[in-house]
Amino acid sequence: MVHLPTNDSSAYLSNLSNMWTNAESNLGDSEELHRNLNEEFTFYLSVANGDIESLEQNFKEKHFQSKNEGMGVLSKNPVTNLKYHLIVTLALTTRFCIEAGMQMEYAFRLSDFYIMQLDNIATEQGVIELHDYAILDFAKKMKMLKNNFSTSKPINEALNYIYTYINERITIEDIAEHLDLSESYLSRLFKKEVGISISDYIREQKVERAKNLLRHSDFSLIDIANHLSFSSQSHFIQVFKTQTGMTPKAFRDKYYQTHWNIENKNENAYPEPPHLFPNMHRFFS
Repeated sequence: MVHLPTNDSSAYLSNLSNMWTNAESNLGDSEELHRNLNEEFTFYLSVANGDIESLEQNFKEKHFQSKNEGMGVLSKNPVTNLKYHLIVTLALTTRFCIEAGMQMEYAFRLSDFYIMQLDNIATEQGVIELHDYAILDFAKKMKMLKNNFSTSKPINEALNYIYTYINERITIEDIAEHLDLSESYLSRLFKKEVGISISDYIREQKVERAKNLLRHSDFSLIDIANHLSFSSQSHFIQVFKTQTGMTPKAFRDKYYQTHWNIENKNENAYPEPPHLFPNMHRFFS
């Protein structure tokens, strides 16, 4: 990347309008047009609706990697060009999925996770494989969400609040105040739609987060207890054992550093990654 000196940068930015005018006037009649918006809309609806069969067909037809189907040129470097297109695709996918019911913070973090993987990819084929994997991951989660779980707007917002602040001490009072609802009404609605009480759900999600830390980090038990705002290490151990049937130490001994592999090509294509954002475990596992 070229870093212009401050004085040159000002001149460059002021000249952008002229540069665009010249670029636009030089476009010939044969210049490739961008795709029809209806095609893109259909693609993103397929993700939001969990239409895996349609998406797999899209991948077979190589729409994402086609150089002659109106994708547009975002960089003269072919690898960088595909990376930019994947970032755009993930940004729109995230928003379509949120609109269709995926928890907002979860969707954004999942998108951020896949975008960060681009730092480790140096080939066009690698970007294409990541594109297919990430889009199928979003679609599979949306399919499970639609098949297994549906919530009203207040409960969806409550779930998003719990997910966002899961590391803190969360009370029913906090959530009710955030949603401007009475505690009794929120408790009844949550139990009706989710199937368990808010306090039980919060404990469940803290344990799911603890599982990830035990599996993928070297944090001590006291560190994890403090990180997740348990009152003490003994309280953490007690809650964890009640939820899982085993102590945190036993869980770590059994599952420490188990990984997912994006290159896995077994018969179940696009295997689930670990629950990086465990507040969705109840619905997307």
